[in-house]
Amino acid sequence: MLLWVSVLVLAPVSGQFAPVSKPVISLQPPWTVIFKGEAVTLTCHVAGDKKWYRWYLGTKILREIPANTLQVQDSGEYKCEIQGLPPSDGVSLTFSPVPVSPPVLTLSPSSTQAVEGDWLTLSCEAKTGSYPIEYQFLHEEVVLRKTKITFRKTATFQLYLKAEHSGTYFCTVDNGLGIQRSQPVSLSVTVPVSRPVLTLSPPGPRAVEGDWLMLSCQAQRGSPQILYQFYRGDVPLGSSSAPSAGGASFNVTLTAEHSGTYFCTADNGFGPLRSDPKSLSVTVPASCPVFTLRAPRTRAVVGDMVEFRCEAQRGSPPILYKFYLEDVILGSSSAPSGGGVSFNLSLTAEHSGNYACEADNGLGAQRSEETSLSVTVPVPHPILTFRVPRAQAVVGDVVELHCEAQRGSPPILYRFYHEDVTLGSISAPSGGGASFNLSLTAEHSGNYSCEADNGLGAQRSKTVPLSVTVPASRPVLTLRAPGTRAVVGDMVEFHCEAQRGSPPILYRFYLEDVILGSSSAPSGGGASFNLSLTAERSGNYSCEADNGLGAQRSEAVTLSVTGLTGSRSGPVATGVAGGLLSVAGLMVMGLLLYCRLPRRAGGRPTSDPSRSPSHSDPREPTYYNVPGWMELQPVYGNVNPKAGDVVYSEVRIQEGNRHAAASNSAFGLLQTYLPSHGPATSQQPSRPQHSSVIYSQVKVAAPPVSTALRS
Repeated sequence: MLLWVSVLVLAPVSGQFAPVSKPVISLQPPWTVIFKGEAVTLTCHVAGDKKWYRWYLGTKILREIPANTLQVQDSGEYKCEIQGLPPSDGVSLTFSPVPVSPPVLTLSPSSTQAVEGDWLTLSCEAKTGSYPIEYQFLHEEVVLRKTKITFRKTATFQLYLKAEHSGTYFCTVDNGLGIQRSQPVSLSVTVPVSRPVLTLSPPGPRAVEGDWLMLSCQAQRGSPQILYQFYRGDVPLGSSSAPSAGGASFNVTLTAEHSGTYFCTADNGFGPLRSDPKSLSVTVPASCPVFTLRAPRTRAVVGDMVEFRCEAQRGSPPILYKFYLEDVILGSSSAPSGGGVSFNLSLTAEHSGNYACEADNGLGAQRSEETSLSVTVPVPHPILTFRVPRAQAVVGDVVELHCEAQRGSPPILYRFYHEDVTLGSISAPSGGGASFNLSLTAEHSGNYSCEADNGLGAQRSKTVPLSVTVPASRPVLTLRAPGTRAVVGDMVEFHCEAQRGSPPILYRFYLEDVILGSSSAPSGGGASFNLSLTAERSGNYSCEADNGLGAQRSEAVTLSVTGLTGSRSGPVATGVAGGLLSVAGLMVMGLLLYCRLPRRAGGRPTSDPSRSPSHSDPREPTYYNVPGWMELQPVYGNVNPKAGDVVYSEVRIQEGNRHAAASNSAFGLLQTYLPSHGPATSQQPSRPQHSSVIYSQVKVAAPPVSTALRS
C-alpha cells in the first residue's frame, strides 16, 4: 500500500519543505505488509538538523539515536519523536512469514559411483521461504548434520566416504511453517579388495593322506564381484568368482605329492592382491593300536607287576601312546621313530577294570580295544561288631553278630565263633559283610570272633567279649532265730537269696512295705540282715533282689514276736477267775517292783557309762514321747498274759510319789487284765485322777499257729 498521501505532507516554500508542527515517517520499501525475514527502513523527517531522534514501538522506546533512520523486522506501530516537537503519527507494519519450498539435493561429484576414501559434497537448496530456515542431511533416515541459515537459501555438507556410506540420501528444510523433504538420491561406494586370507581345512601344517583338503580364500573387505585364484607353488590349481560378499573355496584330494606351499589372489577391478603363503605336509595317521597285557600268573593278585604294551602298525612318527584304566590316564610314552611302547604297573585293589591305550601322531588319536583285568584282593582281618536291642545284653535277647572285611574280592565266606566253637557261616557273594543272629542264654557269655576267607587265605578278627546278664530270679527269704519261738529281744537273721542272676545283686529287706535295710552281693549269692526284735516287729517280712534288670520280690514270711523283755518265764494265769484272784498279788508285786526295778531295768540315774542309753541292752525297753528333762522310771516292760491276746509294749510313769505310782500302776494293770478275755487293742485302761501313768502303745499279738488251728 502506498503511503505518499497518508504519510508525507509536503508544502513548497521557496523550493524547500515548509515547517511542520510534528515529524513524518517514510518507509523503504514503501509497504506496510512485508515478508517475514525481510527488513524495512524507517526515516523520521523534520526541518533542520536535530541532536537526537527517539523511536517507539507501541509505547515502548526502542532507541534514541542521533540518526533519523531505523531498520526494523518486527510487526507493530512505529513512531518517532524529535527534541522539542510532538511525536509523529504512528505507522503500522506487518511482517508475514513465507512457507519454504521443497528443497533440491545434489551430490558432488555427481556420479552415482564413488570410491571409498573420496570426499562427497551434499547441497540442499530451498528456492523460497522466510528466514531462518533449518536444513537437515539424512542417510537412510539417519541424521548426518543439522544447520540453520538466516541469509541464504542453500546449505552444504561434506562426507568422507566409507563402505558403509552406500545407500539413499535426502535433505529437509523447515522455517516453522512446515517441513519440506527433497527427493532421495542413491549412492554406491565401491570398496577396493583387501589382502585375502588363505585357510586350509583341516587346519595346521600337516594333512592326512586320502583326506579332502579345502582351500578357502577370503578378502575381508571389497565390493563384489571378486575373482579368487588358488596356487600351489607357482602352479594355478583353479579359480572361483564371488558375486557377493564372502570368499571362495577349492577342494583337492590329498596325495603325498600335495605337500608344498599354497597361496591365493583376490581382484575386484582395482588389481589382484596376494595372500600370505601356507605350507602343507601330507602325513600318514596312526592306525588303531593293539593293546596287550603280560602278567606273571593267570590270576592277577594285588602286588603283582603287570606289563602293558601298545603298538600302532602304521603312522608317521613321532607317535605318542597313552594308557588308560577306564577313562583315567595311567601314563604316556612317546615313540619318536615309530613302533610300540610298554608301561609297567604294580597292581592294587583299585586296578580292576577295563584297560586300553591310545596312539596319536597329531592327526587324531586312535583308541585300542578294551581289555578287562580283574585284580583279586585278599581279605584283611575282619571286624566283628555286636548289635543288641539294649545297652546290656540280657538272656533272651537276640544279638546280631556282624562280620565285615573292609576290603577283599568277593565272594567272601564268613564264619562265626564262640570261643573256638563254630556257630555258623554265611557267604557274601557281592562282598561287604554278613550277619548272624543268636538268641542269648546264660551260657553265651564269653569271647566271640569271626573269620573272612575269599580263597586267598582266611583272616580272623579280634576277639570281642560278650557278657550276658541274667535277670535276678524271685528270691527266697529265710529266718534264723535263736529259738523255736521269736521273743522280744531276740536277734533274728533274715537271709535273702536269688537262685539265679548276674551280680552284683542288691537285696532289700521289708517289714510290710517299710524297708528295713539293704545289702549288696557283689559276687552273687545271697545276703543277710540281722534284726533285734521288739514287739512292734511282728508282721509280714519279705525281701527284694535287683541287679538292674527289674526287682523281684520274695513271698512274704509272717513273724510273731512274743514274750517279756527281761524274762521268758513266769506265765500269768488266764481267764476271768485267775485275774480276780491275782489282784492282791499284783498290788503286792507293784510295791516290790518299786524297790527292785531300778536295779534290774536301769532305775535311777547312775554314773556307770555302761548303763547309758547308747550302751543299753537291745532287749531293754525303748522310751518314746517322754520329755528329756524328766527323769523316768519304767514300771513295766512287755507284758503278755499266757494264752492272752493283749500285749502292753511299754508302760512308763513320771518321777513323783513312788508309792502312789506303784499303787496307780497296779490299779491300772488290774483294770486292764480284767477284760483280758476280750480285745483290748484300742482302749487304754482307766486310772485314778492325778495318776502319773503313761501308756505309750498297746498292741495285739498274733495268736500262735497252733492256737489258731485249735480254735
